[in-house]
Amino acid sequence: AAGPTAGEAATGMTTLLSAGTEPLGVSGGVATVRLAAVGGDPRTDRLRRGQVVWTLTQSPPVRRVRFAPPVAGADAPVGRADYADLLPPIVVTGPTVGQRVTSPLTVTGTADVFEATVSLRVLDAGGREIATAFTTASCGSGCRGDYRAVVAWRAAREQAGTVEVYEVSANDGS
Repeated sequence: AAGPTAGEAATGMTTLLSAGTEPLGVSGGVATVRLAAVGGDPRTDRLRRGQVVWTLTQSPPVRRVRFAPPVAGADAPVGRADYADLLPPIVVTGPTVGQRVTSPLTVTGTADVFEATVSLRVLDAGGREIATAFTTASCGSGCRGDYRAVVAWRAAREQAGTVEVYEVSANDGS
């Protein structure tokens, strides 16, 4: 409910939640959350609920979220699948923003990309590519599937870096 950390905000992450949103507890794998009352566009309200669901379900034991008081169309607990249509083509679930990593690194997430092909690269602090890999998601070209890839590199020293996960265009290779 506090919003992105300083490290997350530095990457451009923002929040749709407003002051007054509060987690009420977790029981049986279901987190209960009271969203602050906000008027406006119903699409933004749905994005707000999706943000809460995807954030809370990244940490066990939470698997679903119930909104209190019930939100129109969402009285039963909801999960990630209920908001999958809001996702970009590629989502990285690990590592998380600001996480300290070592080589080899396992990168995980979900994707809906052409022929299920997911590419990734590791950039050093200067933005130079130091490793690449690719993998296939469990589903692709019109369906969302999970992916997992391991990438390794050598670096002379510990430094900040970036993991980029992307799709290469089948049309022109861009």
